[in-house]
Amino acid sequence: MEKLTAQEEEIMQVIWRINKGFIKDFLTELPEPKPPYTTLASTVKNLERKGFLQSEKLANSFRYSPLIKAEDYKKKFMRDFVSDYFKNSYKELVEFFAKEEKISADELKDIIILIEKENKK
Repeated sequence: MEKLTAQEEEIMQVIWRINKGFIKDFLTELPEPKPPYTTLASTVKNLERKGFLQSEKLANSFRYSPLIKAEDYKKKFMRDFVSDYFKNSYKELVEFFAKEEKISADELKDIIILIEKENKK
């Protein structure tokens, strides 16, 4: 699975949210400033070529739907992110956010409870 560009990721977020639609549907859902229709259509075609979308021809239009679940992409993205920036250490990731004061002690306690709960399964 290829990493998406920022523009592709923004469009996939819309597609994952609405699940299926036409270029005009995606354009409506994108925030301002909206890309030109032709740019969006080109990006959607690239996403299809990369295997993220499938198309279905309806009359003279194509309806697109995701082939890859948002959760699967998120897992891969986070694994790669932790690998690339934190030497494959989730501990270093948490330490980074703690030092940057982006995570509180209460949030860390909640994370510990979640980990302990998952380990008991």
